[in-house]
Amino acid sequence: MAKTNTLAIAIAVVFAALLAVFLFGTMISDRGTALSSTLVGRAAPEVTRETLGTYPGVTPETLTAGEVTIVNFWASWCLPCRAEHPRLLALAEQGIRQVGINYNDQTADALKYLNDEGNPFDAIAFDQSGQTAFGWGVSALPETFILGPDGTVLFKFSGPLVGDDYDQRFAPELAKALAANQSAVQ
Repeated sequence: MAKTNTLAIAIAVVFAALLAVFLFGTMISDRGTALSSTLVGRAAPEVTRETLGTYPGVTPETLTAGEVTIVNFWASWCLPCRAEHPRLLALAEQGIRQVGINYNDQTADALKYLNDEGNPFDAIAFDQSGQTAFGWGVSALPETFILGPDGTVLFKFSGPLVGDDYDQRFAPELAKALAANQSAVQ
């Protein structure tokens, strides 16, 4: 009888643990939209003034430059960052202004990555301590923000800019921001 009770308790505990993992996974599986509202509508948080090599650094003026700006948190060790890199290069070729925040990386590794893969960024901050990422509410790399011309956060996207997620969620928000900026300029 004791063996049966122990087995029943063990099964119940395993079931409860699996249920908890499933529920937690469901809650964060849509983290791009669930976490996006924290900064939306507010001024972009501060960015470290530390630079990466000789690349132009990020200043408050960089984020309020009068045009739509993408702010991308990335690292050379981040595999999803590598997956989205061709998309960032394509956006740069289209003239989309981008700021890179290199997070928790080694200088030599980050510089080699940009040298080997290409640099889509107009300015880069080196956030080795993670303070900038913390201030922006970054929970996992890559994360990308769309800023309005005045530096207001318009949208936050968690995950790599690839596939249907990019096409259905990020691209429409970017198009909307660019169209609004174009209307304001005319």
